[in-house]
Amino acid sequence: MNMFATYTRKALLATAGIALTAGLAGPTSAALATEPTTQTVAQAAADTPDKPTVEQLMPAGVPDNQSSFTPNSEQLDNARKIIDAGKDMNLPPRAWTIAIATALQESKLDNLGHLGDRNDHDSQGLFQQRPSSGWGTVEQITDPDYSAKAFYKGLTQVDGWEDMPLTVAAQTVQVSAYPDHYAQWEKMAADIITDTTK
Repeated sequence: MNMFATYTRKALLATAGIALTAGLAGPTSAALATEPTTQTVAQAAADTPDKPTVEQLMPAGVPDNQSSFTPNSEQLDNARKIIDAGKDMNLPPRAWTIAIATALQESKLDNLGHLGDRNDHDSQGLFQQRPSSGWGTVEQITDPDYSAKAFYKGLTQVDGWEDMPLTVAAQTVQVSAYPDHYAQWEKMAADIITDTTK
């Protein structure tokens, strides 16, 4: 069995575990209120350098077939909020890369409200999370801090996420109809982190 197939099998098993844990829905508001570690934000800041290395952001190196665009100030501000949420939860830079790449695919870092006829069910916000799937209220999932922490909470429930290809880790949380599309944003996500952290 090749490495991608192994990761995919693990991701599918992890997805089943998350779905059963969450009652076939996204994380509950009560679950999101729980911090993933007992480490303080100050300790996390001391453990993680302000400007992460390329190896921390993309441990497997720069992937092929990358997409990019020039983000506007609002999109960059949303990326900073995703990074700050990861720091608040004491997560490493690799988690920030996965989260930003996911938001790039889902919304191009635009905090989307309901799009009417163009909406994918009731998906909204940076991560296109669905109230009907238990991700939170519309007000919550269109709050960048809340939606990022909801994504991170789902990510940290995936066993071995740190060692998975980005697209497998993101897909395990998002359960998208286009699971391979997250991979194309890995370098742009890493570049945004490098450019926006001091």
